[in-house]
Amino acid sequence: MSSPSESPTGPCDQILRTDAARNREKILDAAREVFAEDGLDAPMAEVARRAEVGIATLYRRFPTREDLIAATFAGKMATYADAVEQALADPDPWHGFCTYVERVCGMQAADHGFTDVLTMTFPTAEALEAERSRAYRGFAKVVARAKAAGRLRTDFSDRDLVILLMANAGVINATGDDAPDAWRRLVAYMLQAFAVTTGEPLPPAPKGRDLFNAMVHGQHSHPATHA
Repeated sequence: MSSPSESPTGPCDQILRTDAARNREKILDAAREVFAEDGLDAPMAEVARRAEVGIATLYRRFPTREDLIAATFAGKMATYADAVEQALADPDPWHGFCTYVERVCGMQAADHGFTDVLTMTFPTAEALEAERSRAYRGFAKVVARAKAAGRLRTDFSDRDLVILLMANAGVINATGDDAPDAWRRLVAYMLQAFAVTTGEPLPPAPKGRDLFNAMVHGQHSHPATHA
């Protein structure tokens, strides 16, 4: 008969599982801090240092940077998708639309890592992309309600949100701690532009496939996300 230390369900095995779970949470906590401060290009070694684990342990838990990003931002992507449900529940369709846009842009401003996550795509991170798709489908309904209420310009496309998030990410990354609220002015300008107007019609919105490719290229422009 195997001794407890040799049994796959013995005390030693339980200790190993507990240590593995503890290390995983320490790594995720550290990754949230590091990515929030420095974005997705932050060195993996810095995540390991703050988690007080070896780099080998980090890679054993998360073999690729994309694995770590997906696990780190799973909760925020769920919140991002849930926010659209709150917008749909707002009795004022225009207020729901504006509040949602402001909230999502605010989530970008609060976390430099999430700023990048919202403007990139991670094809192998299925759970992360499923939440993104849920949010996108919900936002299309938010848009339809605001248009039906006569408050959102008829040529607005749900793809315009992607463009706004890209622009907002650029402002946030450029202004940093020097002008941390600059993004609010951009969003306020854009919400005014989105409202019903008698101005000239907009140029056509980009095709969905073209925007997706831009988001993929956005990931490729961050070489560190492949390390």
